[in-house]
Amino acid sequence: MNAELDLLIVGGGINGAGIARDAAGRGLRVALCEQHDLAAHTSSASTKLIHGGLRYLEYYDFKLVRKSLAEREIILTAAPHIVRPLRFVLPHDRHLRPAWMIRAGLFLYDHLAKRRILPGSQAVNLRQHPAGAPLDQRYRRGFLYSDAWVDDARLVILTALDAHEHGAEILPRTRCTAIRREGDRWSATLEAAGGSRRIVHARAVVNASGPWVAEFLDHASPVKAGHHPRLIKGSHIVVPRVYAGEFAYLFQAPDGRVVFGIPFEGDFTVIGTTERDYTGDLAAPSIDESEIDYLLAMANRYFAAELGREDVVWSFAGLRPLLAKSTDDPKSVTRDYLLELDEHGPPLLSVYGGKITTYRRLAEDVLGLLAPRLGNRSPPWTRTAPLPGGDIPRADFAAFLRQMEREYPWLPSELRLRYARAYGTRIRRLLAGRRGREDLGEEVLPGLHAAEIDYLRREEWARTAEDLLWRRTKLGLRVPGGAAAKLDAWLAAHPLAAIKGAP
Repeated sequence: MNAELDLLIVGGGINGAGIARDAAGRGLRVALCEQHDLAAHTSSASTKLIHGGLRYLEYYDFKLVRKSLAEREIILTAAPHIVRPLRFVLPHDRHLRPAWMIRAGLFLYDHLAKRRILPGSQAVNLRQHPAGAPLDQRYRRGFLYSDAWVDDARLVILTALDAHEHGAEILPRTRCTAIRREGDRWSATLEAAGGSRRIVHARAVVNASGPWVAEFLDHASPVKAGHHPRLIKGSHIVVPRVYAGEFAYLFQAPDGRVVFGIPFEGDFTVIGTTERDYTGDLAAPSIDESEIDYLLAMANRYFAAELGREDVVWSFAGLRPLLAKSTDDPKSVTRDYLLELDEHGPPLLSVYGGKITTYRRLAEDVLGLLAPRLGNRSPPWTRTAPLPGGDIPRADFAAFLRQMEREYPWLPSELRLRYARAYGTRIRRLLAGRRGREDLGEEVLPGLHAAEIDYLRREEWARTAEDLLWRRTKLGLRVPGGAAAKLDAWLAAHPLAAIKGAP
């Protein structure tokens, strides 16, 4: 590792990865350290939407909505394998605003930013439109509008991968335990998971540690946090697929909160999210029993199918650090970000807040502040640059999948679709030199072959069963009980050093 850096980034979620990518692409010497796996926390526990934030219109946060809608178009084009359009259904319930007012809000949502890819909104008769089929019959009127879905963990991984390929050092499982100013640079102590330590020097540091942003400042730096974010836990449940079709649903509760029902991994539906204050272990938020009850009640209020606790096959929870007073209603607090720059010596920039949709723009704003201070005059570049695997002609995933059928007819269709979705054009790297399914090596778990495991360890920093089953893939939803222990045993028996080209 280069011990002399221009920029050290602390935090391997979506914001840290985005900043590393932008900075490395401008020619800066960059390292990113993350105390756990990449995307191990908030950035893999989102509702997995690339969206403008329709409900933010209620709070007149037009700036954030406009910025988010513009970024939605950019991300759809940059990563058409892991991002895809979704058509949302908003049933009109008796406690909601008048239908004409909702229609006006959707018109504004359609036109706040330039829209080239997604269709606009429309009113529908839910008794006649296919979108109404899964809903309780009492819902007669509704609206359709467009947003997009993303595999959030893979968005982080691919962004970090692009940073690495532009020259950044990516250091998962490496904690920054202390930074101190030494003249015109920072001295940072990095501690790897095995206990080894090293010192690196950087001309600037970015604190993009998400829920840990204030803790890092207060305990690892000479700068005291200017803000102590209020941590809001958002929880989700996953159930077997509730309905046929590819529509997503937005349900607004009588208390004003919003819950989504979204198609997930083909055979499932994800339902979320909640908004609860959180004071526990930052690394281990989990869903509460009352949250499960709340999400099931919301789903049962709108869907015709009746869901119970026995239907919940998985749950996940993440923390959102919001700049909010304890008296603020969490749903009304902006999801926009704040960048705080301390220049009492070499720069230290801390990132507060943000949402996955605006990560690229956030990174561009960070470099807008830091690049001139580092003597770098390279222009912004990420707006038109695809993410790894996203260089699909015309961003047409359907056409790309047909091409993959011609190139790999020996791959089972389900496996081919999963590979195409996860890796995009980099499926050719994964399958280089392979002529049949037997060339994929041992099927360690159903649908998970040795060739893919080795690729993910070599190319994408995967080390454990959890990395492989829940962040690099979502095969954890499909494998039998005890699969994680079996996979960890297999990984131990096949050490990473034996893999050609492994970092």
